[in-house]
Amino acid sequence: MNRAKRTRREFLKAAGLCVSALTVAGCEESGPLPALPPAEQPQPTRPNILWITCEDTSPYLGCYGDPFAVTPNLDRLASQSIRYTNAYATAPVCSPSRSCLITGVYATSLGTQNLRSDVRIPRQIEPLPKRLRVAGYYCSNNFKEDYNFKDPMIWDDSSTTAHWRHRVGGVPFFSVFNIMCTHQSQVNGSDEEFFQKYSSKLKGNECHDPQTLSLPPFYPDTPVVREMWARYYDLITTMDKQVGELLQQLEADGLAQNTIVFFFADHGLGLPRFKRTLYDTGLRVPLIVRIPPRYQHLAPLAAGGQTDRLISFVDFAPTVLNLAGVPVPPYMQGQPFLGQTPAPPREYIFATHSRVDEAYDMSRCVRDKRYKYIRNFMPHLPYVQPSDYCDQAEIMQELRRVAKEGGLAGLEKLFWEPTKPLEELYDTLTDPIEVKNLAGAPEHEPTLNHMRKRLWDWMAETKDVELLPEAEMHLRAAGSTPYEIARDPRKYPQSRILAAAELVGTGPRVLPALVDFLKDQDSAVRYWAAVGIEALGPEAAPAADALKAALDDPSPNVRFTAAGTLCRLGSNDQALLVLAQGLLEPREVVVLYAARTLQGLGDKARPIVLQMATARERCRNLDGSYKNDNYAMFIDWALKHAMESCKE
Repeated sequence: MNRAKRTRREFLKAAGLCVSALTVAGCEESGPLPALPPAEQPQPTRPNILWITCEDTSPYLGCYGDPFAVTPNLDRLASQSIRYTNAYATAPVCSPSRSCLITGVYATSLGTQNLRSDVRIPRQIEPLPKRLRVAGYYCSNNFKEDYNFKDPMIWDDSSTTAHWRHRVGGVPFFSVFNIMCTHQSQVNGSDEEFFQKYSSKLKGNECHDPQTLSLPPFYPDTPVVREMWARYYDLITTMDKQVGELLQQLEADGLAQNTIVFFFADHGLGLPRFKRTLYDTGLRVPLIVRIPPRYQHLAPLAAGGQTDRLISFVDFAPTVLNLAGVPVPPYMQGQPFLGQTPAPPREYIFATHSRVDEAYDMSRCVRDKRYKYIRNFMPHLPYVQPSDYCDQAEIMQELRRVAKEGGLAGLEKLFWEPTKPLEELYDTLTDPIEVKNLAGAPEHEPTLNHMRKRLWDWMAETKDVELLPEAEMHLRAAGSTPYEIARDPRKYPQSRILAAAELVGTGPRVLPALVDFLKDQDSAVRYWAAVGIEALGPEAAPAADALKAALDDPSPNVRFTAAGTLCRLGSNDQALLVLAQGLLEPREVVVLYAARTLQGLGDKARPIVLQMATARERCRNLDGSYKNDNYAMFIDWALKHAMESCKE
């Protein structure tokens, strides 16, 4: 049967890769909306608030000192605004960051930390636009949501045509426009395709010559890498033009003096070692906020100023409420940095890395103005895991080619090692690209201990629910929500679970403790014990009997982890049967974990190729499309590559 292949690039295109109301290169034109005569515009006492967001963009802008950037509109906006030099996403990928932005709650508190998923959130946690609507604001979104939860009542209008111009009566508005042309998917394709879609719309001096650009020191200098790097600069220039058109619309409507404008990106650049990592390359974003003179009392600095105040995405929702004069609810975990009553500057920002597509992982970080601490809870996994969507990108294929041929050396090689350090500590003042790990340096031990404790405290304070593996989180939250169960110590004994998780990657000396934890009454404790044994590789052999007993564990995450480890140790038959049975589970979140475990086994999974093929069939509708664009699609990706490994 012929299958209609649907990549995530096509999914994103279907979801809308551009701001459709804008007539800009790379976007489908729908025609500009008519401007309202300035005389007809009421003068609100409360500010309008406009969020202009873009995809996958680090501060590679002229106003941030980048010598190669061609960003005249953003440079002009920055000269009229406050420019923040220490603004950070709470996750290095889209949907977890967006769930935090729209709620003011960390994704790891809500259970929305994985890309992508569908999670229930408590009724009392109302997304930001809902609270603004109750306060009399018109709220529009053009048009990407991607929050990892669904709520059709968030916006007055969330569509390709949503605009502040559709409000009635001149009420204050909160409008979001999301510019998609800088998304990682847009850097790919043939030279002809890229020229037709983007370069042909730029003037000669706006296009970037690959030979004149400086590459990051962790990239090998090859023609393909240079080409992709130049394309990204061209995309940023295209995005700058779209920003300019939105600002022109605001001016044409006579609203610029009544509107506070935010410009920011959803996380770092959409290239390897940027997006999907907890380095500043993945988390640090441009943030520019223009506050008109009539609202200057809400700003800490005059127009054209800059500040190194630490800003986190979790601060955005309370900040907007503060600007609008709306009370900030106590469940919000951020703090307002603008408005009548801004909070004192924060000392730390926190960020998290979780499952992305079919690739499971878990890392956490804390950063102050100088030091960054990263804790990798799965250090036995590489930074660069196999991932279907990422591996289709030209730059990833080029980097994998160079790595396979032994062409990476020095800083270029660090990101391609087969495992990760358990802990990472960086002095970002002396090492801004975070390549000199200080975690083992005796002179930095006090800093390491301090930052580690601060991270543990934050995980406890915010009830970091990802200590439950994803399937287990959904099983425990049946009839409730992950947020609520994490606040019930009977359903979530966090300290005990963390005690087991801390042992992962600490060496064979802890094997007896891990075997004991494998008998714990809590399945999440048993899961981390199984992961800890898995991380030991061949040194896990003495735990084989304990792992065989775990094949009957009621928790699917425990069973599958034990099965995968036993297969690697050479005990295949019963273990593969457990994984084959896992593919028959009715819950896709469970099947995905079994599928990814099989993908990691290589040709050891050969005896159940037919079961994998059948499981792939269940991911599709009759017309060949995926049943959904999260778990079903990811299951198919994992099993596709598992089956390919069995053919080699």
